[in-house]
Amino acid sequence: MISRDELYRLVWSKPMTQVAEQFAVSGTYMARVCALLNVPRPERGYWAKLAVGKAPAPEPLPEARPGDQLSWSNDGTGQAPPKPRQPPACQSEAPVRVSKTRSHALLLGAREHFDASRHVDDRGYLKPSKRLLVDITASKAGLDRALGFSNDLFTALESVGHRVVLAPADEHLRRGDIDVREVRTKQQARYYYGTLWSPHRPTVVYIGSVAIGLSIVEMSEETLLRYVGGTYIQEADYTSPKSSRVAADHSWTTTRELACGRLRLIAYCPYDRVSWATDWQETAQQSLRFLVPSIVRAIEGAATDLVGKLEEADRQAEIARQEWRAAEERRRKQEDRRCVEQSMRESQEHLVQIIGQWSHVMEVEQFLTGVEARLSGLPAEERAPLMERLALARAFLGTQDPLDFFLSCKTPGERYQSIYPEHSP
Repeated sequence: MISRDELYRLVWSKPMTQVAEQFAVSGTYMARVCALLNVPRPERGYWAKLAVGKAPAPEPLPEARPGDQLSWSNDGTGQAPPKPRQPPACQSEAPVRVSKTRSHALLLGAREHFDASRHVDDRGYLKPSKRLLVDITASKAGLDRALGFSNDLFTALESVGHRVVLAPADEHLRRGDIDVREVRTKQQARYYYGTLWSPHRPTVVYIGSVAIGLSIVEMSEETLLRYVGGTYIQEADYTSPKSSRVAADHSWTTTRELACGRLRLIAYCPYDRVSWATDWQETAQQSLRFLVPSIVRAIEGAATDLVGKLEEADRQAEIARQEWRAAEERRRKQEDRRCVEQSMRESQEHLVQIIGQWSHVMEVEQFLTGVEARLSGLPAEERAPLMERLALARAFLGTQDPLDFFLSCKTPGERYQSIYPEHSP
């Protein structure tokens, strides 16, 4: 992993091709990494000008903004250091303004990706194949309203200094659970949000340096449907046959949750260990677009409260880590003591075993010595083959030196080296 500051120093110290080789990527890929981290790099011809002393001064590294990615790893395994989480020193007194002319950067081109959805949820929700996209869940009929409200909200937040972006990859923020039902119950909750489209990274607004997740969803309502001629239509659109001869149209009714056109905004905590969410939803009488100023102020206030919750969660997590480390240390000490005691038992048992083996060898040798004494009285022609057999038996028997037996015994320290000096025998 390399930090933004380190990458800046690197690209201004040697050509991009050499930097790319260092990370086993192409030069164009490395240029995209610089753009991702907002790191300026030398223009074409810089190094030739530097060689003759005519190169311009390095372009300074811009200050990182909330939501900027601050580190990069070519294998995605590195862990970036935690970013500070602080709300603004004081709440902005600037009026909340909704832009009527500017399209927010996150929404540029978003409609094309939603319209190009190859799949539609059975409740009518679009499922675009592109997943690095703004967090909007809507039907084709409700997409315009969802995009319009999103633009109002995002530009209003940025009008008072809060940045709305896709969560940076190095911050590992999570998306909250989404339930699109207008009337929410615990019954079948998994079904209602488990099959919805979800973005690759959450959409967040930074209040100071605190991220708050934002999801805009078109709600669904329970709708009465009638099955007619192989398809379902809304009961309100059904016209019964006028002729009695076609009265038996084999239709029946059922209820399903379908997108209803009304919107809900969900604001939630995208950090681990803290569970917090709130939402605002439209009614038939009131649109969310009229609530944007009050929503902005409510999100600002929530960020301040969230800092305290995050600090407490971090404190509890640190206590849990310390307790885990203490428990691990106790476990290691117990295991170390067990290994020391086991090595002592094994050494004692082995020593006893070696003494027994040597005693057995000496008993056999005593027997062979007796055989040798008996052979000395035999005629030479009888003694010679028997002496060969005796020599072979002694070869099978092996060493008789007690020192050889003693040296084969391992001490407790040779069997196991204690980690803790106080456990050493």
